[in-house]
Amino acid sequence: MDNASKHRLVVIVGSVREGRFGPVVASWVAEQARSHGGFEVEVVDLADVELPLELPAMPPKFAGDGYPRPAGMAPLTAALDRADAFVVVTPEYNHSYPASLKAAVDWHFTQWTAKPVALVSYGGGAGGRHAAQHLENVLSELNAVTVGGLAFANYFTGWQDDRPVSQESAGHAKTMLDKLVWWAGALRTARDAAPYPA
Repeated sequence: MDNASKHRLVVIVGSVREGRFGPVVASWVAEQARSHGGFEVEVVDLADVELPLELPAMPPKFAGDGYPRPAGMAPLTAALDRADAFVVVTPEYNHSYPASLKAAVDWHFTQWTAKPVALVSYGGGAGGRHAAQHLENVLSELNAVTVGGLAFANYFTGWQDDRPVSQESAGHAKTMLDKLVWWAGALRTARDAAPYPA
């Protein structure tokens, strides 16, 4: 597949916690996506983004292009704007996802609209599934389409040398990416044909 026909995939590292495992998972996911062949892949690490918790009075849904985001957030906003699809990599903190990820979501709105999102979670016995479930609820409000994902339970023993121990993980990732590339194409065609109703 040539670059003109590839979809722009942004892999988001959702945790900014000291000692986080997220960059390891995101790097592996990005490797799988590049090998898949259907994507141009960009990794965005929220630890590198200015993400204040205090938000402007006017929500981005209504403020539009004039929304006053911090200058340090500009690379994130630009990446979200140009993306055709997302993979969000998140741990589970207290049965949900990190505040950094919620802040990144809340500072934006139209950037998620009519785009597919796969959720890759990691954690203890539940594999971060509570975080993924909460994210599904939030992303549906932003008119994004969640298309499943991966969950890595007990990642502290399930990974070795920055890769999942299970030989089945790459196959599961391919299935996720196959779905993501289909949805990316379908929704890009729809966005090009008509703007999503506000």
